[in-house]
Amino acid sequence: MTTITTTDPRTASTVDTGIEATSDSEVATLAMAAAASFGELRRHSRGWRAGLLRAVAAGLESRRDELVSVAEGETGLSAARLGTELTRTIFQLNLFADAVIEGGYLEAIIDHAGDTPMGPGPDVRRMLVPIGPVAVFGSSNFPFAFSVPGGDTASALAAGNPVIVKAHSSHPITSRAAFDAMHAAATAYGAPDGTLSIVYGQHAGATLVADSRVAAVGFTGSLSTGRILLDIIERRERPIPFYGELSSLNPLIVTAGAIEARGDAIADGLFVSFTASAGQLCTKPGIAFIPRGADELIETLVARATDAPAQPLLNERIFNAFGEIRQRLVTEGRARVLVEPQVGMGGFTLTPGILEIDAADLRASTTEEAFGPLIVIVRYTRLGEVSSALRTIPDSLTATVHSESSEREEITTLVEELQDASGRVVFNGFPTGVRVSWGQHHGGPWPATNSAHTSVGVTAIRRFLRPLAWQDAPEALLPAELRDSFTAVPRRVDGVLKLAIGAS
Repeated sequence: MTTITTTDPRTASTVDTGIEATSDSEVATLAMAAAASFGELRRHSRGWRAGLLRAVAAGLESRRDELVSVAEGETGLSAARLGTELTRTIFQLNLFADAVIEGGYLEAIIDHAGDTPMGPGPDVRRMLVPIGPVAVFGSSNFPFAFSVPGGDTASALAAGNPVIVKAHSSHPITSRAAFDAMHAAATAYGAPDGTLSIVYGQHAGATLVADSRVAAVGFTGSLSTGRILLDIIERRERPIPFYGELSSLNPLIVTAGAIEARGDAIADGLFVSFTASAGQLCTKPGIAFIPRGADELIETLVARATDAPAQPLLNERIFNAFGEIRQRLVTEGRARVLVEPQVGMGGFTLTPGILEIDAADLRASTTEEAFGPLIVIVRYTRLGEVSSALRTIPDSLTATVHSESSEREEITTLVEELQDASGRVVFNGFPTGVRVSWGQHHGGPWPATNSAHTSVGVTAIRRFLRPLAWQDAPEALLPAELRDSFTAVPRRVDGVLKLAIGAS
């Protein structure tokens, strides 16, 4: 039996975890248990499900020190950064619990029987229901918020589905520790066996996606791995939804007016944004359009990057890919080197790098995402050059504009173009730091994601639900939320939106 190893990216030292890769038969057993638990989970009330989410959140909080310590050794991220991420993860679970109680996510609709312009119409009632066991693939850069206890797991549980998580190979011990905390809390709460499960190893992940009992997949990772999983799904007898966050360059545009008004502040914010967590954030601005004449901003970025200490990348694969992609941007993309990244003294550590190119020379070979502390500066004279250059950039999770109110008319067309090519447009700020809230959208056109849904925020629940309608159903067979006497969730009744009255 193959055992899983783990590597400290700060030192490149590797140790055996003692965790065995999950076999095909074990994957099948876990999928069977998840399918069995689904029948029980979807019959529980929303109040019970909210309590489960809160119990899991409390379980993670109770092991905070252990979780942060283990993750620090497997990711190279600071304890402060990891502590903040764990706080976000716990908040996210509790926010989903609030949403489950509120009930608006159900999209409950009642059309009573009656006369219509086309004759008598039947009674039709509709709402969203759980989809079934969900396979979740965690990411390397967020060992909590986008991994075992992350948004995909939280939203799938909130929807009423069991979850089987594929532990990330970069942090298997952290994955196990987080899973143990969650599983213990869920079991103590009374969740059925199979509500939460975990598998280890790439082969186990592929086997899981192919299992006929899995009803949906949530994935955060590379475009290449996402394509592999999509290929597996396409070979299934019954294809299933795949919600993948895959690749994003996140263009940032700074106007001349913004440079004049607050160039120093923009330089400082941009440096922090592209180097935070060693540039390993899905919303990192990988390409920034800066007007010619903004030499002080460029000089500030260069000085800060030159003086910056080396930071560890998450693993050897990311470290090697960063070097290869950066070299391609120079040799094939013809970008000029302003700051050459320097390899640190140990592990997979690097200092930041900066490349530069003229807007007229931007091409597809200069717009490849380099996951790490690198930014490509694109120099332009007129905003029209930016619009033309943006057509060479793949669609992204985010797009950012720094401008002044006096330039509102000038940037209107540009903003419309950015809206078509991204999932979130940021004004006079920076895209890193994704708020977990009701209104958040973390997604974008391909290749940022492969769906119209979000993986952050309350509406992430929608991915793991499906609509179901009941026609002329006896009241006793209807879900409580669709019975006439039930008023504790918002509903659209005969075309009129009715606000909730009372508690569920």
